[in-house]
Amino acid sequence: MPDGHFSTALGGGRVRGVVVLLLAGGFGRRFGGDKLAARLPDGRAVGEASLALARTAWPDVVCVVRPGTGMAAIARQCGVPMVECPEAVDGMGHTLAAGVRASTGAAGWVVALADMPFLSAATVRAVAEAVSAGSDLVAPVHGGERGHPVGFGARFGPELARLHGDEGARTVVAAHRNILRLLPVDDPGILRDIDQPSDLARQPPPG
Repeated sequence: MPDGHFSTALGGGRVRGVVVLLLAGGFGRRFGGDKLAARLPDGRAVGEASLALARTAWPDVVCVVRPGTGMAAIARQCGVPMVECPEAVDGMGHTLAAGVRASTGAAGWVVALADMPFLSAATVRAVAEAVSAGSDLVAPVHGGERGHPVGFGARFGPELARLHGDEGARTVVAAHRNILRLLPVDDPGILRDIDQPSDLARQPPPG
C-alpha cells in the first residue's frame, strides 16, 4: 500500500496539468515545535500563509501533511486537496513521493515548502508556467543563488515517487544538473525559510 492517501479528493487522485505540491510534513525540530503553526507578524500561521500564496499562484495545489496536524486542519478548512503521509516521520523524501504518487497523471510538479511563507506567488507561477511550457527541470535564482520552489516535468514522476529518507529531491536535481534551467527572479523569498523563531519577525530584504 503506498504511503499517503487523499483525504480531500482531486479528481480521484488523477490530474492532467502541473501540480504545486506544498510539502508540510516536517516536525520543526530545529525550530523547537510546530513551526507551521507559529505566527508571522501579520498574525497568520506560517503554514496558512504558504498555502495562501500557493493557491494565489496556481489553480492546482496539493498539500502533503502528517495526519492529525494543524496543517492538515488548515488544508481541510480551505478545501485544498490533501495527502496524508504518516511516513513523513522518516523524512521529506517520503512526503514528496507520497504527493507525486497521489497526483498520478500530472504534467509535472512544482515542489514548494510550507516553511517558506516569504515567497512571491509570481515566482511559484513562473516556475509552474515554465514546466507547463515544456521545461523538465526548473529552479529560480536570485542574486546568483538557487532557491525554491523547484519544478519537475512528468518524466521525473517515477524517480520522485521512489524517494525516501530526508534527501528530498536534491539527489534528482544533482543527477540531472545538465538540463536544469535556472530562472532569474526578483524574489529574495526563494532563499528564506523558517528554521528558528527569530526568522518569523525578520522580513525579507528588499528587491
